[in-house]
Amino acid sequence: MVNSGYRSAIRAKQLYKSLGETAVSPSGVELNLGKFSSLFAPVRALEADEIAAIITRFADTAELAEAAGIDGVQIHGAHGYLVSQFLSPLTNQRSDEWGGSLENRARFLLAIVDAVRARVSKGFGVGIKLNSADFQRGGFEFEDARQVVQWLKGRGIDFVELSGGSYESPAMQGNPQEEAPSSSTEKREAYFVDFARDIAKVADMPIMVTGGITKLDVAEAALALDENGFGVELLGIARAMAADPALPNHWQTKQNADVTLPEANWSSDTLKALATMALTKAQLENMAKAKPPGDGGWPVKALLADQWRAAQRAKRYRAWRASSAS
Repeated sequence: MVNSGYRSAIRAKQLYKSLGETAVSPSGVELNLGKFSSLFAPVRALEADEIAAIITRFADTAELAEAAGIDGVQIHGAHGYLVSQFLSPLTNQRSDEWGGSLENRARFLLAIVDAVRARVSKGFGVGIKLNSADFQRGGFEFEDARQVVQWLKGRGIDFVELSGGSYESPAMQGNPQEEAPSSSTEKREAYFVDFARDIAKVADMPIMVTGGITKLDVAEAALALDENGFGVELLGIARAMAADPALPNHWQTKQNADVTLPEANWSSDTLKALATMALTKAQLENMAKAKPPGDGGWPVKALLADQWRAAQRAKRYRAWRASSAS
């Protein structure tokens, strides 16, 4: 399954300046990361015709993915990327049909879902990644997520994966800008389980939860159904498997493997988030070279290596853009 978040193809707000592009968003709201904001591209608001074109491009991508033999796509509506920006009142301050009320802010996501489903076969998987909340004051809230899931009913969605946060509030790493009133989200395991269990009560599709699950007992507790048979049906354990790719095998034999997610314990939330992602990427790089994943190494080294690789990719991208334009 591929993730059709369109992170760079539509040049959304969370775009590095090194790519040489102007980013777009619902209302031109800049990324606020303090002194690190200068790393990101300037942002402008989308025109109505551009919004319609982007919706079509999501459908184009899904259709091409199916033609290529891929089993399904996941529409990325979380973590501060473009769909998430439309959903959040912090970044969507439009006064037309795409902004204002939650119904209008959700219109972009629902239009993408309908456009994708109209272009692919019934057996082609379509999932959605959705923030349970932005974890920022005045942002997309849990009750908003609950309502959006209700609006997704009957639209042929195969699962909804619940996560949370953005670059500005990395709740997906367990470090939200604003805490939520839920004990589960304050733990280092299963950040979003309480949200997911409640949302499952109004969903007609399987609910998946991701974020911090590393232990068998936590996974089993997350999958436990309530007395009415509602609950989480799928778990995302990608970061845990980057540390221990055999983790599902351990769990099948009831071994509660000891997995520690690499993390940079720095005071800057922004640098901490970037370094933590870089450590996991270093583990994936090791496995790609047929080496053990390790612990990601020294955070500073991992972050510098990741930034260097990003700079090289940006250089190739700019060259490709220049050649395409000529």
